[in-house]
Amino acid sequence: MNAVATHAPQSRYLTCEGREIHFMDWAPAPGTPDHGTVIAWHGLARTGRDMDALAAHLSALGYRVICPDTIGRGLSQWSPEPKTEYCLAFYAKLARSLVNQLGLERFHWVGTSMGGAIGMVCADGLLRGRIQRLVLNDNGPQLAEAAIQRIRSYAGNPASFATVGELERYFRTVYKPYGHLTDAQWTLLTESSVRRLPDGRVTPHYDPAMVMQFTEHPGDYDRWPEYDRIDVPVLCLRGAESDLLLADTAEQMRDRGPRALVVTIAGCGHAPALNVPEQLQLVSRFLAGQ
Repeated sequence: MNAVATHAPQSRYLTCEGREIHFMDWAPAPGTPDHGTVIAWHGLARTGRDMDALAAHLSALGYRVICPDTIGRGLSQWSPEPKTEYCLAFYAKLARSLVNQLGLERFHWVGTSMGGAIGMVCADGLLRGRIQRLVLNDNGPQLAEAAIQRIRSYAGNPASFATVGELERYFRTVYKPYGHLTDAQWTLLTESSVRRLPDGRVTPHYDPAMVMQFTEHPGDYDRWPEYDRIDVPVLCLRGAESDLLLADTAEQMRDRGPRALVVTIAGCGHAPALNVPEQLQLVSRFLAGQ
């Protein structure tokens, strides 16, 4: 997340489906060959800045990388209609509007957790025929219910703290399964996903109502029918200790639908942070068809 690029990304906003969506736009490094565009989409309670290290790596190779904040997260607008808009179907509509406004006809998709689920839904739906290669980072068409309940328990009731330092210590605990992050990466993760409350305390930068996805759209993450219809190459990165994407589900993903290439990432749970050379090279090699 603190990878050094030779050029700075742009922070941009577009109105998609009537909602303001923020995204980081990483242009290909000067002098690199044009390898197309990658949409890099974050997880449930996170922001697009989680993709900084991946975006820096891919842009240095010649990719343009678009890293959105989902509605209700980061700098994107919070939904005025949370019951109907915090769900994969609406996120897919936002994605279609975003890529259409950017003039992107074909592109790759890298999604962590929820971002991978959005990619699956899009690959079989609104963006079918436009996603060239799909990377699912610790996500699949069936998720463990116990892990979903664990995530709901903290995401629906975000903790608040007197200082940013305390929030960082909290993040270091709750996101320990991400694997190794440097001190600078932990600080960036914190600073890019913090908001201050009216009483001056700080809390994670998302709308707690986004957990309505689980109450208003039960089964939103049960996606075997969509997965089975995907007809593009799929890479699944599974954290070896993940409690969300279970090993037997990953094995089924090898044999069904697009027959994903499944790679287990040692030393990680849910989800690998895509911030170390091994993980970055796995993604870039796959996108290059190697």
